[in-house]
Amino acid sequence: MTYVVLVAWLIQSSVGLANLIAWRRDAGGDRRGSLVLHVSSAVVGFVLWVVFVASGSLVAAWAAFAVITFGTTFGDMLMVAGHRRATGTSASYGQTIGAVFTGHMPPRIVFHALFSPVVYFGCLAACIIATVAAAS
Repeated sequence: MTYVVLVAWLIQSSVGLANLIAWRRDAGGDRRGSLVLHVSSAVVGFVLWVVFVASGSLVAAWAAFAVITFGTTFGDMLMVAGHRRATGTSASYGQTIGAVFTGHMPPRIVFHALFSPVVYFGCLAACIIATVAAAS
């Protein structure tokens, strides 16, 4: 399970990098603070996950999960802000998620939004499984 999460995280990061490149090209600095926090959290979380995979450290695993929980919040903020900018509306989070499912967002954004739970809940499941195994 830990390796599945590692591969999923690499896929998600690759799409995130493509989104970052597109953002720098198209949008510029209108959401720079949230973007820095989102990307930094993804990188720190990934490093912590690699430490967990290499060492079996439960502290590293749960820290990785905590960091991506923090980072996902900023990813959601970026998605809502981008949807608001694209539509010229004050769309809610629910309306933004609706736009993801109805194809009103670029395919990279849709993939990144829909694949995020694979990494997030995969990470959570691996943390729980590793914790239970360590307690046995």
